[in-house]
Amino acid sequence: MALIFSLGNPPIQAKNINNLLHIFRSGLPLGMAPQCPHITKMPLRPSTDASATDPRQLSEAEWKARLTPEQYRVMRCAGTECAGLSPLNDEKRPGRFHCAACDSLLFESATKFDSGTGWPSFYAAVPGSVGTKRDASFGMIRTEFHCAQCGGHLGHVFEDGPRPTGLRYCTNGVALRFDPA
Repeated sequence: MALIFSLGNPPIQAKNINNLLHIFRSGLPLGMAPQCPHITKMPLRPSTDASATDPRQLSEAEWKARLTPEQYRVMRCAGTECAGLSPLNDEKRPGRFHCAACDSLLFESATKFDSGTGWPSFYAAVPGSVGTKRDASFGMIRTEFHCAQCGGHLGHVFEDGPRPTGLRYCTNGVALRFDPA
């Protein structure tokens, strides 16, 4: 059963009261997508064959054709999916997690753990698979991480994870594709 809290449109959905409290404490956009600031900052480079092109060269129209609307909102507009809604949050089988946009390998299932946040969490990314940048949105300083191959927004990394790294890659499930072993 999901809790639904109506505060504007769309309403906030959470699996339980702890997830709802985490959403409020985290300062996330409560399921509301920010505008896509990168569209005016990054030059659009049309390509002729998306399958044979560097993903960073795809036009926004090509990204919209390749991704679902929710994937586009999260991965290209730095959105956040609602906590507790991704089936990958409960995925426990051995396997690998890939970028939903370009299929680049991002995480091994052995590094996944239950953070209690409602988002799939990992304590280590595959070396070289992600990049990071400072995120000062919503009145706080965080570290965003993105796919190193295509630049798609994946989530935020925090320094409150388990050993051996102490990191928590808090990941939007819609930005991942799971490949069971």
